[in-house]
Amino acid sequence: MEIKVAIVILNWNGIKFLEQFLPSVVKYSEKSGNKIVIADNDSKDDSVNFILKNYPQIEIIKLKKNYGFAKGYALTLPQIKAEYYVLLNSDVEVTQGWIEPIIHLMDNDGKIGAAMPKIMAFHRKEYFEYAGAAGGFIDKYGYPFCQGRILNNIEKDFGQYNQLTEIFWASGACMFLRASAYIKTGGFDGDFFAHMEEIDLCWRLKRLEYKVFYCPDSLIYHVGGGTLPNNNPRKLYYNYRNCLFLLFKNVNAGDFLKILLPRMLLDGLSATIYLLQGKFSFFMAVVRAHLRFYCSLKMLINKRRIFNKIIAKKSVSQIYNGSIVLNFFLRNVRTFKDLNNWKQI
Repeated sequence: MEIKVAIVILNWNGIKFLEQFLPSVVKYSEKSGNKIVIADNDSKDDSVNFILKNYPQIEIIKLKKNYGFAKGYALTLPQIKAEYYVLLNSDVEVTQGWIEPIIHLMDNDGKIGAAMPKIMAFHRKEYFEYAGAAGGFIDKYGYPFCQGRILNNIEKDFGQYNQLTEIFWASGACMFLRASAYIKTGGFDGDFFAHMEEIDLCWRLKRLEYKVFYCPDSLIYHVGGGTLPNNNPRKLYYNYRNCLFLLFKNVNAGDFLKILLPRMLLDGLSATIYLLQGKFSFFMAVVRAHLRFYCSLKMLINKRRIFNKIIAKKSVSQIYNGSIVLNFFLRNVRTFKDLNNWKQI
């Protein structure tokens, strides 16, 4: 049978989440043309045995070690033949009819390369969830924000973002991908390991003239922080390092200095604040992120050169032409709508 939609869940020692959330995925996803796949990052718990015993219909792809989110999916997706991939975190509760609205949207517009549902917080169901909320954007310095979430300020859902919207990035917590478009980009960059790899992918999709959309008619609930909580220095390291990777790979050559230098100054300010607050592990996470960036320049130059050979355009839309950080702290911008008619690059 030809597979139209492959729901691919990346797992690493996540039996607790599989026991809790896999039943909703099976209940609301199993239908003709759909397939559920578990990609296992060499779990040491009983995850694989749990799936084999309780869900024999689910395909398992076993990876040799914990490759993280980016490389885990990069190795898994080429092994799956389907028209659409749905990347789904293991700590997500899906709802009835969560797949159909987005697939209908993408079926009717072949230039949509990626899309995402409305993502609400599992433990506070009336609030948006940090990792994607109602659709992702970034500012010119690479700081991500969302409809429903500006930095750490998360909004309650009053229906204010119930409009179909073209966005900059779709959340990796639940990301619908047109398989053919994903393949054209070269796929996830495994060197990101985890965090911001979906933004890098969406940036490349847009430069290949695909669109990314948020569809409010699809709804999921996300626990968030299931692998690394938000206050973890390791997560902070990946966020700072990967943002520099992201900018270096994708920013126009003529904008390097006016974007990368201010970003580095902002990172230095953040590191200083962490040090003054006595958060030495956070301070060192920022320092290590920058050192790793400098050590990776040769690799990043090569990646940039390879992708620039196939891009259709250099500039993309939905990038906020300003600093979301400065707006947050100096202008008291707390919601997406507070930005008013913000200018895009």
